[in-house]
Amino acid sequence: MIKCENITKIYKNGETETAVLKKVSFEISDGEFVAIMGPSGSGKSTLMHILGCLDTPTSGAYTLDGQDVSKMSDDELADIRKDKIGFVFQSYNLLPRATAIRNVILPLIYIGENKEMREQKAKQALLDAGLAEDRWNYLSNQLSGGQMQRVAIARALVNNPIIILADEPTGNLDTKTGEIVLSTFQQLNKELGRTIVLITHELYVAEHAGRIIHIKDGGIIADEKNKERRIANHNI
Repeated sequence: MIKCENITKIYKNGETETAVLKKVSFEISDGEFVAIMGPSGSGKSTLMHILGCLDTPTSGAYTLDGQDVSKMSDDELADIRKDKIGFVFQSYNLLPRATAIRNVILPLIYIGENKEMREQKAKQALLDAGLAEDRWNYLSNQLSGGQMQRVAIARALVNNPIIILADEPTGNLDTKTGEIVLSTFQQLNKELGRTIVLITHELYVAEHAGRIIHIKDGGIIADEKNKERRIANHNI
């Protein structure tokens, strides 16, 4: 599914070069739930941008679903993002005056899906994300933070991507609501077999994944199975 080989990212500012990632290598298999954890400045955000095809490495190879995307053009990367990656961000990125279901339908409109099919897919994605049906026609700015994040998860699911990339998805939520959202990711992984990569700086968040890759100062310092996987037991 994902293979990173000696990924290096160097930023230049005049004569100064800063290596943000230093020969990072790892693989993620289909159906894994992996957390990439590190403190601020560790390089995890840069790595997330590369995994999400929002940026390319200075050197090294990144293979996604059998394709080397590390040298693709901006247009090719945009197609990869559209077809193969679902994004969930800390700030939700929903249209505030659109309903929950409309926010989920929009990506399908952009790719030309017919009306009947896009409504069917959006409803299934909202069900999979755990948003109660009585909230589907609420405007997104009428929803709680946890509900908005579940709409964002549904939007990420609706194109049936091969990977869900979640960047600090509980960062704007209180602990209890964050646990509910994390339980949604666990169910998507366990029950639907979704491949999920979660970026976080919090250990308690990373512990919900089945594997934790620890990154510090631009390099991987540990890559371990989470033997005591934290299971959230909240109703969604």
